[in-house]
Amino acid sequence: MNIAFYTAAVGANAQQARLDTIANNMSNLQTDGYKAQSIGFSDLLYNNMKAQSPNNGDLTVGSGVRAGQTNFNFDGGALLTTDRTMDYAIMGNGYFAIYNIEEDRLSYTRNGSFHRAQMGENAFYLAAQNGDFVLDSNMELIPVNSDNDDLDIGVFDFANKNGILLQGENRFIPVEQNGEPILQTDVTLKRGYLEGSNVELPYEMTKMIETERAYQLSLRMIKTSDEIEETINTMR
Repeated sequence: MNIAFYTAAVGANAQQARLDTIANNMSNLQTDGYKAQSIGFSDLLYNNMKAQSPNNGDLTVGSGVRAGQTNFNFDGGALLTTDRTMDYAIMGNGYFAIYNIEEDRLSYTRNGSFHRAQMGENAFYLAAQNGDFVLDSNMELIPVNSDNDDLDIGVFDFANKNGILLQGENRFIPVEQNGEPILQTDVTLKRGYLEGSNVELPYEMTKMIETERAYQLSLRMIKTSDEIEETINTMR
């Protein structure tokens, strides 16, 4: 079958993946600390073919593209006033460290919407909205006696954020290539504020229109290739 059919098909799949990513960004426009995502594309196999004319030399023919790695925009979002004493926004680079005791797992987030959570009979600690505990600068739980406590909340970053994994609830899990978390001593926490999403709606709308047109062109190419094959079969 015509290679154009397959090239157009994988192109349509890639554009569909990009549309899904854009839709996810737009649906998280109001999610605190959300970081916009984008899809990277990579070329598929190239073939060297001899051109019809000897003067043309080799002809390189590609096989389309595929959706590759998901990239994140780590720029800060706008600050939102909440006036809650348990809300914190990071002024600078870095993430809050969140610890899940049951699964013994660390994750990192920019969402600083916290509360007091009870553990034991009379012990209260700083926790994220889902109940996982927030860690201090020494990677320890943070005791909380009252809402007005001056808390030592740790902020950590990574020298290399390439390949970092996004899990549910807007949290990141580092992989081996990200290295060890680095305590950030030069950042300020702004109490009574949250960092909003960094998604820019006009930009996402523009990318959505662009991607929809690319998707439609791929489908048109599939249809044209199919019609050519039907014509060839009829001539036989």
